[in-house]
Amino acid sequence: MKPYKYEVFTSVIEEQIRNGILQPKDKLPSAREIKKKYNLSTSSVQSGFEYLMIKGWVNSLPRSGYFVAEREEKKISQARTILPPVVRDEVFMKNMMLTSKRTSEFSAFNNAVPGDLLIPQKLILRTMQEVIREKGVSLLRYYPSHGLEALRELIAKRMRKYGCVFNPDELIITDGALQALTIALRSVTKAGDIVAVDSPCVFSVLEVIANLELKVIEIPVHYQSGFDTEYFCKVCIENDIRALVVTPNFHNPTGNIMSDDTKKDVLRIAEDHEVYIIENDMYSDLYFGDKRPSCIKSFDEKGWVMTYSSFSKTLAPGIRLGWLYTGKFYSKAERAKFILGRSVSPIYQELILKILEGSRYEKHLRSFRKDLNHQANQVLDTLRRSFPEGCYFHKPQGGYSIWGQMPENMDMKKFYTYCESHYISFTPGYTFSLTDQYSRHFRIVFTERMTSESFVLLENIGKKAQYFLNH
Repeated sequence: MKPYKYEVFTSVIEEQIRNGILQPKDKLPSAREIKKKYNLSTSSVQSGFEYLMIKGWVNSLPRSGYFVAEREEKKISQARTILPPVVRDEVFMKNMMLTSKRTSEFSAFNNAVPGDLLIPQKLILRTMQEVIREKGVSLLRYYPSHGLEALRELIAKRMRKYGCVFNPDELIITDGALQALTIALRSVTKAGDIVAVDSPCVFSVLEVIANLELKVIEIPVHYQSGFDTEYFCKVCIENDIRALVVTPNFHNPTGNIMSDDTKKDVLRIAEDHEVYIIENDMYSDLYFGDKRPSCIKSFDEKGWVMTYSSFSKTLAPGIRLGWLYTGKFYSKAERAKFILGRSVSPIYQELILKILEGSRYEKHLRSFRKDLNHQANQVLDTLRRSFPEGCYFHKPQGGYSIWGQMPENMDMKKFYTYCESHYISFTPGYTFSLTDQYSRHFRIVFTERMTSESFVLLENIGKKAQYFLNH
């Protein structure tokens, strides 16, 4: 737009006032002086001063001329701002604390992660130093959104040893297992769909499903027979089940393992009813037997199974790196991953790559499994000796946890109150279901380094349970 002629002098005056060169009440040059200096007509000079007065920069005094106006600063209210209280979901907060709060090393039996003394600190920290020296500033850049190619190839190569034929290009590196689960569910479901889960089911999985606005049907995992395939078939016939989220190997919290026949049955039922299987393979490396168990994915010939895992359970919880094998769902999964985060931490990707490249990871796993198995047997023996008759503690075949059940006449409220008052942390069974089916159950995790004090605590709580049973 063409500027007004008067702007040649009004812009100068405005700038001088803003910079403090002209102060309030200072007299401005007369119209005659402005007219002569800028070679303007009388009407242009007059229009310019009117513009300055409209803008509030200038005042006019009859027979005296034009003066810089006194501009009143707007007073900002000093009233204290009161923010509304943050509304938190009390049930969510309570369950989150019950599954993750750490009281002390020898009395925390609720955190399903490696304890400080079982974490391979030297392996991780030394390897991390190597990575930083070698990669330098490149670790500060974005990595590919689906993950480092060499890392995906190495994971695929490792899983082929266990019968899972993975195309590395269909693998996605994720920020932990829950992100992998979220991506998998977003790839095959929409809000309102029905998802089946093995039950008892960990609180975090139930929360992911709830946040995606999905409906849940729980499929029982029995002590002896394991996953209830008959019930799974029944609910598939009666309902439009979209996906099954299942942990076939060393199920958390029961420690159960599906037989190969059961895995095949689950896959067959899923195929018959067009149900996608999302397989949690996080605990399969933590077997107490002679060899790593098979995955459901190893029997999948039609592409109905997505499998995910994480290194937080086998190395350290702070290493937020997992993976998801998407198969034919890669396109949707890639988009779902992108909106959850542009890239997984480069230093974690390079760290895991270097650890997997040699024999260090397998060597660590052998030692880790040995320690876990030893502690599982010690804890199980203490529980069975110390708790009253009628209690049942299921022997795990791998993984992290022992699943306990109290007699019907046990006052569980008094039991948990006593535990809390003595800073002993178990995970109550009611956090593992949307029903009250497991109100008399609780999970004991044995990943912290057990001490004599740990076992004395377990013995004492067992004796107290006997008291609650009799009173």
